[in-house]
Amino acid sequence: MRALMEGSEAIAEAAIAAGCRFFAGYPMTPFTELLESFAKRLPEEGGACINAESELEAIGMAWGAAATGARVATGSTGQGLSLMQESMSEITRAEIPLVVFNMARGQGDYFQATRGGGHGDYRHIVLAPIDVNEAVDITQLAFHLADQWRHPVLIYGDYLLAHTAEAVAIEPRSAESLGGPLPEKDWAVDGSLGGSGRSRNLNPIGMEKGSKGIDPDRFWRLLQEKQDRIEAAEQRFEAEHTEGAELLVVAFGTLARFARYVVRELRAEGVPVGYFRPITLWPFPGQALAEAAAGARTVACLEQNAGQMIDDVRLSLFGSGLPASSVVSIGGISTDAAGFGIGPLLDTEVVRDRIRAALEGRAVDGVLGGPIS
Repeated sequence: MRALMEGSEAIAEAAIAAGCRFFAGYPMTPFTELLESFAKRLPEEGGACINAESELEAIGMAWGAAATGARVATGSTGQGLSLMQESMSEITRAEIPLVVFNMARGQGDYFQATRGGGHGDYRHIVLAPIDVNEAVDITQLAFHLADQWRHPVLIYGDYLLAHTAEAVAIEPRSAESLGGPLPEKDWAVDGSLGGSGRSRNLNPIGMEKGSKGIDPDRFWRLLQEKQDRIEAAEQRFEAEHTEGAELLVVAFGTLARFARYVVRELRAEGVPVGYFRPITLWPFPGQALAEAAAGARTVACLEQNAGQMIDDVRLSLFGSGLPASSVVSIGGISTDAAGFGIGPLLDTEVVRDRIRAALEGRAVDGVLGGPIS
């Protein structure tokens, strides 16, 4: 049954449908409404939601709960996630599955989300939904991937996603529909083996109970091998009108919704433009992007920041024969007075002008469109 829900409410309902029973967070708009939705609904489902004293406490609570094998989530805005980075790096390398929501203020957190803001060799799986309906699907997928890989999964949302209302249907999805059966949680620290000499230990350096030493080199190499497997297996994307496109627009998250709409309109008018959206920001679908851009003369990156995703686009197209100068930015810093990311770039006419500028090789508002000749 479909119901009209605001994004924050729908995401919380999807998480509960996926089996999430513990959530901890500290209020910060536009994340606050997600926290409030969990606070209202989790107790009704036999779960718990804690309004922590800060983001540091929230990630610590989530870490402890997730180590028991429960399905657990936390989150914040990018500013709050900055405070969580040490724990997030430790959690990743301790192989604890956790879902983290970034209800961001715009798209300025791309580097933070995709590079790993803490210490050590690691990256999180990062999923960026385009709208509320996709966020509902991606939320359930995120819990599945976290358990499948024993790895944190970050969902990159924003103010628009959190506060837009859409008609959605939320039903629990089976493991088979999300990718297949999941491994047993024989690693969970659930207290059942305490005092037996077989108690479990989750840590980021490979320390094992009963061993006289540790071997972090071997342990971290195994983790890197796992990340290599994730990178090969979990790339997701959406592409439209790439055949015959002279210019390919690359965008992610809710801003991609505006780009897709404009590209569809322009294509209907006979303008040779195409559209590509990475759904996984990490692993970034580089090979798919290279194939989508194979016939294009310009690749235009539309993102709501000073230029972050464009680095991954250039890396993906390196060696493809497309000159580096043909990968151009048509986005930029675009926000409101509150810093929530609701700026002038979230307008189809503005996006259309930026795409036209790139096609014609001219500048709009200081953003240079690349030549197609």
